[in-house]
Order: sequence, then structure tokens, then C-alpha cells
Amino acid sequence: MSNLRPLRHLTGGARTVVLSPPGVYAPQADTVLLATALDVEDLPPRAQVLDICTGTGVLALAAARRGACVTAVDVSRRAVLTARLNARLAGLPVRVLRGDLAAPAADRSYDLILSNPPYVPARRPAAPPRGPARAWDAGLDGRLLLDRICREAPPLLSARGVLLLVHSGLSDPDRTLGMLREAGLKASTVERGFIDFGPVLRSRREYLRGMGLIRDDETEEELVVIRAERTP
Repeated sequence: MSNLRPLRHLTGGARTVVLSPPGVYAPQADTVLLATALDVEDLPPRAQVLDICTGTGVLALAAARRGACVTAVDVSRRAVLTARLNARLAGLPVRVLRGDLAAPAADRSYDLILSNPPYVPARRPAAPPRGPARAWDAGLDGRLLLDRICREAPPLLSARGVLLLVHSGLSDPDRTLGMLREAGLKASTVERGFIDFGPVLRSRREYLRGMGLIRDDETEEELVVIRAERTP
């Protein structure tokens, strides 16, 4: 279990403001867990970093503070505008693009790819076309975007490039590990944390139990960060 640090750890200090307007996924425990993994990652000078599903851009900013050349992508117009504004307020050069996962940023290879995508199992098989649930609903098993990232991110990694991907234990981390290994990457779980069920999971307990994803008495969600590296 990881000790999750305060959210201000992501912003470079309590005085730094990161805007998080309604409709944009606010930094939460999964963001902090992914930032913890980012902190210990050894980045080369002027590393090329891609942040997929950037939301407010807080992880992109954390990478930019380390001197990386950062590209951030989100499908939400509001998230793109928010990430651009947060980068401007922080005085950091982050390229923020709108589009489907990594598609608009496939013009180069990356030393590090970060992603905190939607991963919560939902009753609907497709992603919501709009609204706040688009930031977390991810199909019947929570893998609507995870499977695509496992397929589409590895070809964008440079030699010895690394993917850091955070998601719920409800969304089959073993499948993530298996897909990334099949893609030729060395993959393992590097961070874990446990949090109480939030409003979204509490509202769909019956569905999750019916899918066999939680027990009747379960009240905590496991979060994991999976690290996958391209090796020679």
C-alpha cells in the first residue's frame, strides 16, 4: 500500500493554483499515485513526454517542471482549455492537443508516456458522448480505453521508453500486464494504493457485485500504477 501524498505535492507547492473547473477531472488519489511513480522515474535531459487524458494538465506540468518537453492530449475541449490555461499560469511550455488518445501526438516518439484514463466499469458499453461521466466511465469492464492504450502506446515509445499507466484493480491489472508484455515491453506493478469507495462506485455497487468485481462487504478500491519499458 502506498502512502498517498497531499494534492499540493503535484502543483509544486501550496501557493500554486491549478484550475479545475466543473466538467474536468480534478486531481485525485489516482493522480497522486501516478505522480509518485513519475517522481522516481529517471528522465533523460529534454525528455519527450506524452500525457494521455491529461484533464487539468497537472501531471504534464509535473513532468515539465523536470525539464521535459511535454505534449498533453485530451478529448474534452474543456480539459484542453483548462490544461493550456494551467500551463500558462505556471509559466511552463506544454503542448496541449485535443483528440482521441495519442492520435494527435503520434508525430514523434516519447521517452515517457503517462496516462490516467477513464477506467470505471459502467452499465453502458460505450463511452458517454459528453458530461462529467466521460472522465471515468469506461465500458462494461472498465477497459474501453485501457485496451486501446495497451495497443497504441507501445509503438510510440523510444528505445528504453517507459509507459506509466494508473487504473483501478476493478479493471483487471493482470490483463494490462499481459497485453503490454505481448507488445514486447517489460511490465510490472510499481505502485499500489487503497481508497474508500467514492460516490461513483457506491452508486453502482449492485452492478459491480453482479459482475463479480467486488464482494458484498467490500468498501475499498485498489489503485495500481503499471510501468512498462521498452527493452533492447
